[in-house]
Amino acid sequence: DSVFAAINHSMSTYIPDSDISKINNGDSTVVVDQMFRDVFELSKQVHDSTDGYFDPTVGVLVDAWGFGPRKQIELDSAKVDSLLDYVGFEKVGITDDNRITKSDYRIRFDFNAIAKGYAIDRLAAMLDAKGIANYLVEVGGEIVAKGKNVIKEKPWVVGIDNPEGKDRSKPIVMLSLENEALASSGNYRKFRIDSISGKKYVHTINPKTGYTKNSNVLGSSVIASNCAKADAYATAFMALDLDDSIKLLVHEKDMEAFIVYLDEDGKIEEFITDGFKKRIVE
Repeated sequence: DSVFAAINHSMSTYIPDSDISKINNGDSTVVVDQMFRDVFELSKQVHDSTDGYFDPTVGVLVDAWGFGPRKQIELDSAKVDSLLDYVGFEKVGITDDNRITKSDYRIRFDFNAIAKGYAIDRLAAMLDAKGIANYLVEVGGEIVAKGKNVIKEKPWVVGIDNPEGKDRSKPIVMLSLENEALASSGNYRKFRIDSISGKKYVHTINPKTGYTKNSNVLGSSVIASNCAKADAYATAFMALDLDDSIKLLVHEKDMEAFIVYLDEDGKIEEFITDGFKKRIVE
């Protein structure tokens, strides 16, 4: 609980007096902690490697589309274009003394696509500090596995939900994890249906266009050395086109991925990296 309390105080947009909420509301005097800096710097790395498709400055758009703590607003193309003025990680920075700079005070951060994974990493670090050698930490689908399952005397085995399956006891794939992290992202549960038009709005937002991204990618799962990185890239692969995600994975050798998507005929297909395949349990 103490770990979650500290991270929430630093980065929860749902807590009015958190550091991120104060910064989002224009307070330039806030001195952020090391956790905020860690997440900021990793976000910059992922932002650069995904050509800007991972961008935690989408806070104004998250709120506007009805997926954040602030009131949803009516959007048209002109309004979306105006909000894009307040989006772009190149418009923010962090100083040596841990203060956040913004080119416009209305820019709003939303680290929800990476902070949850980071929180799992901090829980794992706490267990490491206490000398616990074998554990599986899972919160909301984000996972860190260390050592082995000592009861069964074998590696930890986890399942990934089937994006089109309603029975969560029947995963689309099972895999073993050892001293690594896994994070998943998908649009098959987190979406909003407009009560008037009946149109579906997913929670993945394209920071280039300002619109929610309805793509053929149903879900992505990423294995990495830490959960913050896995979390960020799992989200990025929902915003990127599939071909661009595959190209990125060819260059990122320290990451494995499993992406479920629909082909042109609406049939479910899978893209699986070789390293991910090796972890699959039949």
